Amino acid sequence: MGKRGKKYEEKIQNVDKLKKYNFEEAIQMALDCSYAKFDEGVDVAVRLGVDPRHADQMIRGAVVLPNGIGKDVRVAVFAKGEKEKEAVDAGADYVGSEDLVEKIQGGWLEFDKAIATPDMMGAAGKLGRILGPRGMMPNAKLGTVTFDVARAVKEVKSGKIDFKVEKAGIVHAPVGKVSFGLKKLLENIGAFLETIQKMKPSTSKGTYFRSIAISTSMGPGIKVDPVYIKELFRA
Repeated sequence: MGKRGKKYEEKIQNVDKLKKYNFEEAIQMALDCSYAKFDEGVDVAVRLGVDPRHADQMIRGAVVLPNGIGKDVRVAVFAKGEKEKEAVDAGADYVGSEDLVEKIQGGWLEFDKAIATPDMMGAAGKLGRILGPRGMMPNAKLGTVTFDVARAVKEVKSGKIDFKVEKAGIVHAPVGKVSFGLKKLLENIGAFLETIQKMKPSTSKGTYFRSIAISTSMGPGIKVDPVYIKELFRA
């Protein structure tokens, strides 16, 4: 591992590596450790007691964070007819059908999220190799393949995030920016973890939330004791 910068080393001196903080302490510590000149993102990493190799323990979903993620999300919608107008009226940045598919096949990728109506998935499906690896492919399970285009666009624009457990049982998610402050970040993290709690598989045995860490883009990970999750939900 390369040598850490001087500012990072200065900030990490304030972090007790052996201590597991409660959520308020961890968020505040992460904010205090922020040192970049830009508005750093804030992320949460959760290690779950699941084995993603088993289909019934694959945790994947989406949640609309109450305070958004602090980013202007560019949305592309595959639709036609009345649904095309509905997407435009809802605030979609790019809307099209076969023409939009051809544009993306040509190398254009100036958007962050894609939504498609079910009748457009035959055409949009051609983009699997392009959008799939980037996590941008419309997916019914995530609410991005739907005829309710207006709702889908507004949710994505307002701060809807997708998440998926990795092979090691870890779920990563962006939950805002340093500029959000303690209260808004606490609300976003609470909504994210509550969604994951509701998705707990019946086949998952033992401790579900194994470990949690909060960090900014450039700062160290601050460990949270999972015992405080119930307290977070009550708040």
